Amino acid sequence: MDLLKAGFKEVKDAVTTKKISAVEVTKFFLARTEKLNPKLNAFIKMSDTALEDAAAIDKKISQGETVGPLAGVAFGIKDMLCTKGLRTTAGSKMLENFIPPYDATVVTRLKNAGVVVLGKLNQDEFAMGSSNETSYFGKCKNPWNEDYVPGGSSGGSASAQAARLAMGTIGTDTGGSIRQPSSFTGIVGVKPTYGRVSRYGIVAFASSLDQAGPMVSSVEDAALTLEVICGHDKMDSTTSQKPVPEFSKNLTTNIKGMKIGILKEYEKGVLHPDVEKTYRASLESLKKMGVEFVDVSVSLTEFAVPMYYLISASEASSNLARYDGVKYGFRADFKDLSSMNLDDFYSETRGQGFGTEVKRRIMLGTYCLSSGYFDAYYNKACQVRRMLRDQYVEAFKKCDAILSPVTTSPAFKLNERSKDTLAMYMNDIFTTSTNLAGLTGLSVPFGLSSEGLPIGMQLTGSHFEEQKILNIAYALESVSDVKGKTPHVF
Repeated sequence: MDLLKAGFKEVKDAVTTKKISAVEVTKFFLARTEKLNPKLNAFIKMSDTALEDAAAIDKKISQGETVGPLAGVAFGIKDMLCTKGLRTTAGSKMLENFIPPYDATVVTRLKNAGVVVLGKLNQDEFAMGSSNETSYFGKCKNPWNEDYVPGGSSGGSASAQAARLAMGTIGTDTGGSIRQPSSFTGIVGVKPTYGRVSRYGIVAFASSLDQAGPMVSSVEDAALTLEVICGHDKMDSTTSQKPVPEFSKNLTTNIKGMKIGILKEYEKGVLHPDVEKTYRASLESLKKMGVEFVDVSVSLTEFAVPMYYLISASEASSNLARYDGVKYGFRADFKDLSSMNLDDFYSETRGQGFGTEVKRRIMLGTYCLSSGYFDAYYNKACQVRRMLRDQYVEAFKKCDAILSPVTTSPAFKLNERSKDTLAMYMNDIFTTSTNLAGLTGLSVPFGLSSEGLPIGMQLTGSHFEEQKILNIAYALESVSDVKGKTPHVF
């Protein structure tokens, strides 16, 4: 069996029929990570119990016990999700030595499905970034070309998946942090509808926007992962009671007659020529498949980026207030605490513990929430956000999904935009609306740039319509120029 290409179902079937053991699968990916991770810096902490966990799955199988639908599948987990007994840092000095006493619900569900957790993946600090250059544990690199970023904030997940250091990975998406790095590295990334996946045990960035989702090698693997991680959780009151469909069993490439929305506001965007070419090619492919194109308008997408950064920074200011050096996490080294002013204690600890980008967003958010500015900024943004959601609801009455680029350009070089904050923020122009409106979205690899870097296409669906966008992506995947292509590290 070629573990570099095998899908989840193939490996699960092989493990349960004893053609290969879960231990052998785990050893393969641990060895591959040991060899390639020094180049990529995708994993920042490996699990000490991975082989032990794999052996436990093999023992269950040998004793005739029932194992889960992903038995023996090896996963990497973004360091934003709590893992019991395994360090969870959110890519920050502030949590450098934090070892959670419990698993995030997503991790629990993966383990119950038979997944072996290999380790924790690099990310932008507290998921604040679009290039994985703000991590306290160093920059992560794109396996297609190590001079380029893998995207962010889930850059470690994207890099590890593209280089096949794991069979599957989990990322989180607050404004595009699953879809953008998936596009940059040629993998499939799904941001589920808000409320589909529990946020319990995920380090909070912006609570009304955050969602975890799969970053994997194929649409089928994404569907299988969603079946496992989605569903109501009593530990998260924002999770939906809606039943979870059997996404993988309902996959089809027959999308004839489906209506694809073309958002006129996105047609105005200044696209890199390679992205423009890939987008036009995807339209041609869909046309041949018999879909119908419908012009739709969501005028408030014009304000999506400022709206997103205002709301997310405000919520980050509130969520990150807990990191004060008192109960847990980093504390500045003070020689004499007895004479220390409390404000100075907090200021020194937070000043040393947080990186530049996190401090920038905390300050912006704190300002927006302050007395005299709350109504003018945060409250107004929330009102416009609701109007944006309503416009999308109207748009989806005319179409099954909306097709667009994921980003304005392919992956950019390391350090190219780190000094230009505005250019980095505008990278999210096509992705933030999905989170603001609570919609589902995905990135499916479809083309290659003139420099040989992958380019993904974005499909956005209405609330709880993951199946529709998965099917369209499944069809696009079947004719993708990226299919069969692999990064040079292979």
